[in-house]
Amino acid sequence: MTPDEYVEAVLDLVERIPEGRVMSYGAVADALAERSGRSSARLVGNIMARHGGSVPWHRVVTAAGRLPPGHEREARARLRAEGAPLRGEGVDIARAGWSPEEGM
Repeated sequence: MTPDEYVEAVLDLVERIPEGRVMSYGAVADALAERSGRSSARLVGNIMARHGGSVPWHRVVTAAGRLPPGHEREARARLRAEGAPLRGEGVDIARAGWSPEEGM
């Protein structure tokens, strides 16, 4: 998979995350690891920062449920509107976490 194809795969996967659900940067990387040969949460974060504006970027959080850095207020409002379970300053990833296998 080329770098451009990987960017598209990340964005396609993020587009599939249902309303009110989230994935961590690492979970996105892990879900694509077998087909892409890549497994880097940091790379997914960079892709989201550069190219994520056209997808539901607020549904990608840290493994601890922290919201996208610098966009916490907007992400929180969007997730609240979608009915995502929030906890403290982030999202309750144990309850809101989603896996692509659930959508199959």
